[in-house]
Amino acid sequence: MISVLIADNNYLSRLGLYTLLNTSPNFEVDYVEDGSFDGLVASIRKIKPRILILDFESLNYSVQQIAGLIKSFRRMQILAITGYLEKKEMQAVLDAGVRSYLLKECDREEIIEALHATYNNERFLCGKVAYYLTQHEDATRIKPELQKVSCQGLGITDRELDVIRLIAEGLSNKLIADKLELSTHTVNTHRKNIMTKLDIPNTAGIVMFAVKNNLLVA
Repeated sequence: MISVLIADNNYLSRLGLYTLLNTSPNFEVDYVEDGSFDGLVASIRKIKPRILILDFESLNYSVQQIAGLIKSFRRMQILAITGYLEKKEMQAVLDAGVRSYLLKECDREEIIEALHATYNNERFLCGKVAYYLTQHEDATRIKPELQKVSCQGLGITDRELDVIRLIAEGLSNKLIADKLELSTHTVNTHRKNIMTKLDIPNTAGIVMFAVKNNLLVA
């Protein structure tokens, strides 16, 4: 049973998530009605959730407050679910330690998948979020392109993140294997899985993704 706490200042969003997750036997769900930061902290201390679903924009929480939660409650992972925001806002919370990120438009299956991945310490990103953060334009200017992008999530394990970083540094499979104490076969398997998950055809694509997308930096 995965304990989940919902913090969202929008009543319909909060109730919708609560109702959706209550239909699954895998989750024990509660939500915060007090939108204050102190109220959230008190609820976390009482409920001790493994995952906090957080719409930080509706609650007007700062990056510093979110970073404080992550530092204070190390056992808890955060799944952010918001609408499109300024890229710097979305990037900042990921850099602060938010584990996963979805959009309000994501469907039930993706939310469930994101929760399981987050519980297993994987970083899970809505495909639209990953695409948006790697573009130079804001959401309003690339809206037609965003509509064509799949919302299907990208589940990236911590080990795959290690491999991505080392590929971006220019290391060969053999050097990566030595550094991570893995076999070259295992590293090659990770490389293939990464390219499949990110829909990237070659190593150059992995490097570009890592350079452009700071959200893959721990």
